[in-house]
Amino acid sequence: MQNKSLFISLLIASAFLSWSTPLRAHCQVPCGIYDDYARVISMLEDASTVEKAIKSMTALAGKTDVQSQNQMVRWVVNKEAHAENIIATIANYFLTQRVKTSQKDYVERLKKHHQVILLAMKAKQTVDPKVVAELKSSIEALKAYYPKTVK
Repeated sequence: MQNKSLFISLLIASAFLSWSTPLRAHCQVPCGIYDDYARVISMLEDASTVEKAIKSMTALAGKTDVQSQNQMVRWVVNKEAHAENIIATIANYFLTQRVKTSQKDYVERLKKHHQVILLAMKAKQTVDPKVVAELKSSIEALKAYYPKTVK
């Protein structure tokens, strides 16, 4: 049993070490082609995937067959990736291009964006559905800054 646990731990560790997160920001050239609302929706999709991963991991908990353990590892990696996508979108898109010191409500905006990053980090660290609910709510709150526009 210890060998199996060691194998799973090594498999998880190797997955994280070999995995790099691509930057998903549109660009850092002032091209003027932005769809902020689409990025908010994308983050909500990522949060929903984190939520599904947690539910799936909970369902697999305690199962010792190899297939279940394989699926558990895949869900852990998937949860990490989607939480990291949220962090990258906030950091590389919104904080670098959309939240500006010249905005009257700069500090409030900064706090709300930072809250999303913190909750995404907590979602990586835990399997608590309450954290994901808070994450989704904090992402939803950003819609006030980035409403859907008709093109």
